[in-house]
Amino acid sequence: MTSPAWSVRLYEAADEVFWALQLSLCWLLFTLIGGVVLGAGPATLAAYAVARRHARNESFQIWSAFAAQYRREFGRGSLVVLPLAGAVLLLVTNYHYFASLGPAATAGRVTTGVALVALLVVVAYLLPMTVHYDLRTFAYLPKASLFALTRPAASALLLLVGSAFVFAVQVYPFLAIAAIGGWIQLDTWLCLRFFAENEARLQSKGLS
Repeated sequence: MTSPAWSVRLYEAADEVFWALQLSLCWLLFTLIGGVVLGAGPATLAAYAVARRHARNESFQIWSAFAAQYRREFGRGSLVVLPLAGAVLLLVTNYHYFASLGPAATAGRVTTGVALVALLVVVAYLLPMTVHYDLRTFAYLPKASLFALTRPAASALLLLVGSAFVFAVQVYPFLAIAAIGGWIQLDTWLCLRFFAENEARLQSKGLS
């Protein structure tokens, strides 16, 4: 017989998977509504905003909340996300270019790979930070970069979790649709805890 506690955990796990699927679908739909280029930015910030609310155990209807947040973030979303997406695309392109040149371009390939990994870690902090803190739009990148440098253990954990998501999708491609929302939610959940720990540390030192 299945114990009540196990049944509850199974239900909660299924509920989180369903939530991740809905979050993925919201992100995909609203990205398409904005014509992809103009939609990706506000859809991404809207996804992180509703993920933050979910992580804080707020009760709300995801589709209406996402649509409202999407409208609010339509301008700022592009300013925050499009430059980051462009930088990632450029580094990925350069990495494959150096890889195609063979051993002669190993240094360029490794340097580009390291830069790409570093940027992805910064982005993993920056997007949750954008919906959690009220800062000037262009202040998030230096703040997220500093956070990534000063919290190496947390940065390593984000990199490990992100790599696990990529590996899972490569092995089981059907997971891709839920993996988008799953990553956004887990990234948000982890970063909220990192931010809270950092704020507590600063308060204990009298710095905030």
